[in-house]
Amino acid sequence: MNKRGWMITAGALVLVILAGGSTFLKSYMGNNVEISSVIPVEAAAAGGVNEAASAGTGEAVRAEQLNEEWTITDGSKVYLSVSTSQETVNFVNEKVSGSWNVSLDNPDAMSGSGKIDMTANDSGNKLRDEHIRGAEFFDAAQFPEATFTARSFENLPQEWTDGTAVPFNLTGTLTVHGTPKEVTFNAQALYKGGQLLMSGTTVVTFSDFGMTNPHTVVLSTENDIKVQLELVLTQS
Repeated sequence: MNKRGWMITAGALVLVILAGGSTFLKSYMGNNVEISSVIPVEAAAAGGVNEAASAGTGEAVRAEQLNEEWTITDGSKVYLSVSTSQETVNFVNEKVSGSWNVSLDNPDAMSGSGKIDMTANDSGNKLRDEHIRGAEFFDAAQFPEATFTARSFENLPQEWTDGTAVPFNLTGTLTVHGTPKEVTFNAQALYKGGQLLMSGTTVVTFSDFGMTNPHTVVLSTENDIKVQLELVLTQS
């Protein structure tokens, strides 16, 4: 084959590769999940200062109203967000369970734990969801659950107001892919209508849990994973 023939063949191969890459890219692109918080915007704590809000009664919450065991219930969600060279993709997981034993008078006695079903991470793209739960990433078949066990609840005040969010730091052990990692969630909690609402975020990496980020030759992916808790709890 002459030089011109080689050039034509090479060009054709490049077009085929690009076409295949474009198809692959389209198969995995698109953020179909919007993140929503259980804590109303008007009730959120701003700059560490609690703002009175119309989301609740504004009345003081008695300690005995809070010092109970609370169970994660319907409406709770955990979001995982991964940024690629094209966009940020959110996964939502509604198969969340766990509890929070509140003891404002004795923070050292406070405890909490939770878990999610790793087969239930949903980005609204079946092909992408199957890919991320596969053996080379989360390996949900071998590690079907991710768990979190709280160790400390820092800066959680003893005095609460109905409908007003209180900021605190939630530190504990997050176990994903069978690998434990200590993390701290920047969190807020709110008592309203007999429910306890909690929202919190932290950032981990694929490498924290012995995984390689799912980048490809046509789609690069950052190593960071944003984890966001949006929990609704009722008294057990």
